[in-house]
Amino acid sequence: MTRQTPTRQRGVAAVEFAVVAVIFFMLFFGIVDILRALYICNILQEVTRRATALAVNTDFSDAAAMERVRRQAVFRTTPGMLVFAEPISDAHVKIDYLHIPATANPVSLGATLPASPQQNRINCTSNPNAANCIQLVRVRICLPGGASDVCDPVPYQSITSFVPFSFALPTATTIARAETLGMPPGVPGTAGGG
Repeated sequence: MTRQTPTRQRGVAAVEFAVVAVIFFMLFFGIVDILRALYICNILQEVTRRATALAVNTDFSDAAAMERVRRQAVFRTTPGMLVFAEPISDAHVKIDYLHIPATANPVSLGATLPASPQQNRINCTSNPNAANCIQLVRVRICLPGGASDVCDPVPYQSITSFVPFSFALPTATTIARAETLGMPPGVPGTAGGG
């Protein structure tokens, strides 16, 4: 009967450990990546809710104020990524202003926004279905750039190359009725000033 030497036993143990370790780490990082993907899908809805709640009361004509809305939506005070949710950043928060035509579904105002919240109030008072009357605010998570009515979904980025996931993150759309849009209290909402 031949006896295996301790050196040979150590070599077999090292190979077995390597095989088990690879399987263990693939499984571990796969589970972590799946949990991270679920976290991102859930947090995106909260990001759009936060942005909508802020945007309905923020002056849409003030670019700095709108940037603050986007940053606050991703839980930041400076430009950057949403924590544990790379590649999502404040640049992915897309805010649209919608009007409701008398005979159709809500439509984006695009570049035809009123000059100010006061002008919006005047427009909406004179004709609530006018093309330049902001009635709704829509927030989505989209790839930066592109046309105002297009929302290209953001692709998920896996944290490891062990288990590569390839899917588009949800746009997590939230729509709310426009409120003050940043119009200060006590400011008259008519063209005549009273």
